[in-house]
Amino acid sequence: MATHHDGPVIKSEVKEKHSSHSFKWSFSETKNRIEVHCNKAGTVLDSLKTSQLFTKRLGKHKKEEIVIVSNGRAISSHIPCTFIEHDLFIKFIKAVGVDENTSQQSAPLFRKGPCQEFVTFNVEVKGKTGIVKIMRNPELKKKVHEVTVYGYKGEKIKYALKRDGRFLDTVFKKTCGLMDISTEATTEMSNIVDNLEGKTFRIIQLDKCSPPDSQPSSLDEVLCSVQVESMENQGSENPSQQHSTIKTENDSAAETHSNPIAQASMLFEEPVRVLNEQLTAQFRGAIGSRKTEARKFSHIQNLFRVEYSKNAELCREVKMMKKLMALSDSVCQVRIDNSPIGSGFLLFERFVLTNAHVIKEVYNEDGGQLLNSITVHFSFESMGVVAPGHKVEEVVGYEYLPDVQGFDWALLKLEAGQEVPNYLLSSFGFLPQGGGISIIGHPDGLVKKFDPCVVVQTENHMSVVKKQAQKNQENIQMITSRFFEKVYDDLQQRSQVMTYKTSFYHGSSGSPVFDGHCNVVAMHSGGYPYGTLQNKVQSVVEYGYPLSTVIEKIVIQMVEKGRFDVLEKYLNSECKHHKAIQKNVKKLVDSRNLTMFKRVIGQEILLQPPHVELISEMLNFFNQKDEPVPMES
Repeated sequence: MATHHDGPVIKSEVKEKHSSHSFKWSFSETKNRIEVHCNKAGTVLDSLKTSQLFTKRLGKHKKEEIVIVSNGRAISSHIPCTFIEHDLFIKFIKAVGVDENTSQQSAPLFRKGPCQEFVTFNVEVKGKTGIVKIMRNPELKKKVHEVTVYGYKGEKIKYALKRDGRFLDTVFKKTCGLMDISTEATTEMSNIVDNLEGKTFRIIQLDKCSPPDSQPSSLDEVLCSVQVESMENQGSENPSQQHSTIKTENDSAAETHSNPIAQASMLFEEPVRVLNEQLTAQFRGAIGSRKTEARKFSHIQNLFRVEYSKNAELCREVKMMKKLMALSDSVCQVRIDNSPIGSGFLLFERFVLTNAHVIKEVYNEDGGQLLNSITVHFSFESMGVVAPGHKVEEVVGYEYLPDVQGFDWALLKLEAGQEVPNYLLSSFGFLPQGGGISIIGHPDGLVKKFDPCVVVQTENHMSVVKKQAQKNQENIQMITSRFFEKVYDDLQQRSQVMTYKTSFYHGSSGSPVFDGHCNVVAMHSGGYPYGTLQNKVQSVVEYGYPLSTVIEKIVIQMVEKGRFDVLEKYLNSECKHHKAIQKNVKKLVDSRNLTMFKRVIGQEILLQPPHVELISEMLNFFNQKDEPVPMES
């Protein structure tokens, strides 16, 4: 499957040394791009100001607010320059007061360290019922539908939004949260930003009560809150002071980024009085809470508490997470001519399993030939230069019948000479009855990601489809009720697939699906997507084919094609369910009367050398006749 939300314009990590880089910008998408070369640390605004043309135009718009658009979203002007990957388009909007014009232009000085990783996520410029107006400058929504926000790993969402400077104070004074527009899962402002990478959210009001004063969990957060308060207080300064402040901060950004001592001194240039008041207030609050009766939760909060407890299926023990992370080394991104197209995983020896639809455009099934170069990349876990990867030597197995359940797989043989990770056949298991599962893959063609979700059992298909239909009444011009009826009918025909709700869409086909015991049980393969009036892609439900079904088809096809070299590698690989698979294959051969399979295994020459003992054993097993069981007298 492929991207339903383009990734942010920002790379996932900061390099300690600022490497020379360049990006292009223009005042219009139709005008020629101007290239900017940058060789020192700073903000994107710092880099843009090195252009005389930009500085000249900026001088003509002193009373307007600058909007920097990348990949269709407005980024903050104080975002570190090293993360810019896409072309920038510069726009100007009417400023609403001095503080609104400058709050997002001043570059924050707070840093956790030169190697600190960043997380970026997207927020729609309109909120939901109860908090529709969320942007300081309402003119922004005329230019873009979303803004990109960045935060430091380990930092709370609230501080990342405050540092951004473009959101109204009501967002923080009310009890608000972020609702994932894909899954509708809600994240509170007190959560950290680590799991928000690349996702798009809508700000919603969770409760009409004002939120309690949150206590920063570390000195870093206290310092961050001090800095945000200082930025807000600058709004009372006159315009000349404002512009002077911006210039000073931008000119010193490169120096502080690479000089930890200078960086530390800048942190504590903030008034000691402000920091002292922050710490004193926290101490008094902590002491006071011990003397007063516990605050009663509202009805809405109690509902959230109940729902939170029901999501325990998504929780993972630490030892299971460690095991999953080790197994994730065997997951790869599939690339055609170095362009990401899907996901896959090492099934056994040097053989990678993915969906047939991932490679069907470049594979001639009749001639068994690849029309383009295919590589797989096991280590694509951070943005930047991608390692060469492993080249696919041939497609040894392939079946693609989209209307027939389970006939969508391809087995790729990798060239020898490069080391490969551990294979996943040793962790193979059968489908669970329900509960939590995990998917690891490369959604949207991006870095390797992990998504915990819950199995949607067959009896719940109707309720899931109805819920999606009710949610999309506004899209009636684009989606008819017949669409949802067809989805339900198709799900009825695919009774043997595993269904679930995940945020893994395009680019994630071929990802392994793990059960709660870290057994790989299915291959993530598709879903039922539809577009909304807001040009977003949603999906009714997603599905994966049972891995047991795919392995059975691989065994049958390898026998029919006489690929006993592949069969030998499979049988020599560790798997506790080899016998069970063979029994299931035998039932399929007998029930469907697969004549080609029977003809091959009936040849006596196959039971003689050079065929290995394991294959002979297996073929003998298939040649056995089931003896009738006598009835009791």
